[in-house]
Amino acid sequence: MTTNQQLARSYCLTNARIVTPETVLQGSVRIDGDRIAAVGPDTDPERGDDVVDADGQYLLPGLVDLHGDDIEGQLQPRNGARMDTAMALGAADRSNVAAGITTKYHAIAFENDPEEGRTTELAAELTEAIEAADSWMADHRIHVRCEVSQEEAVTAAIRDVQREAVDLVSVMSHVPGKGQFADIEAFKQYYETSDRHTVEEAERFIEERTSISMSEIRDRVDRVVERANDADVVTASHDDEDPQEVERLSERGVDIAEYPITLETAKRANELGMTTVMGAPNLVRGESQWGNLTSMATIDADVLDVLCVDYHPPSLLAAPFVETGEPLPKRVARVTKNPADAVGLTDRGRVEVGARADLVLVDTAGTPTVSRAFVEGRDVYKAEGDR
Repeated sequence: MTTNQQLARSYCLTNARIVTPETVLQGSVRIDGDRIAAVGPDTDPERGDDVVDADGQYLLPGLVDLHGDDIEGQLQPRNGARMDTAMALGAADRSNVAAGITTKYHAIAFENDPEEGRTTELAAELTEAIEAADSWMADHRIHVRCEVSQEEAVTAAIRDVQREAVDLVSVMSHVPGKGQFADIEAFKQYYETSDRHTVEEAERFIEERTSISMSEIRDRVDRVVERANDADVVTASHDDEDPQEVERLSERGVDIAEYPITLETAKRANELGMTTVMGAPNLVRGESQWGNLTSMATIDADVLDVLCVDYHPPSLLAAPFVETGEPLPKRVARVTKNPADAVGLTDRGRVEVGARADLVLVDTAGTPTVSRAFVEGRDVYKAEGDR
């Protein structure tokens, strides 16, 4: 966990449309130190408060992102253009806070695909940099994305779990012809037209990953999940194809189902009490990049708990304002309270007395944008030109 050590002060955010877990109300919120001290229409500033006039903007809890790999774009904005790690993480911090994200789980790829800028060595470097940093705006945490089709990735993931450097672990097998890449021809076309892979590299990649048996993949999944459970680290599965697979994973203690491939799989995960996660860009764009299940379909079936950044932070802020026919508090909960609860962070993700003062003011004129952000009571972000 990494946050700026600047001391918090007292504030009163007035004239706001406050989105609580239950309703939307017009009023004010007081911040005293790092906590929310008062909420409601009768809340007034106290002596010494810095007063912020929200001018009718929405006041939301700070967004909680459980799965965002946008750091990869900061590290390697173009093929072969590797940026300094500290610079990339600083840029990711600023871009996420500007999108309202005050708790960030960096989905770090424990995988060896150098052309895509992914190696287990880089994963270790990133986790160590996040652990060591203490001057960022947001609360940064580590989500290990373990590619179980590679034994070296499994070893590296277990190593970091055992040294207590991990906040969330997901297990995935990006095997052509399965899961996210069910259409093997589409997979081949994607890699063969990528500016980061030659045709020969794509063919070799497919051959290597399709040579692994399902029994071996499941054995590796079980090893990672067992070590994470032993360390009390929340676990997630990724791209589950069928209800039987989520049943097997649930029995082994997996808590979260990320990006289920079919609606039947999402429904079964929901029935089993797993937290179901989909990508916010999927909802905002109205479709899956890979032609799989849409976020809207899971909303219509009332089985979606959480939306995540995936690869695009602004989509997480836009997602609650996509009209789904549901009350705004329910939509906001998918990017605040629900993800926080899923990983045991019950001190945040809600606008209520005693909660951690992670708050964002959102201007919804046009594209939703953050005008002001508070993290643990600290006034960390103010949009240029804001009052």
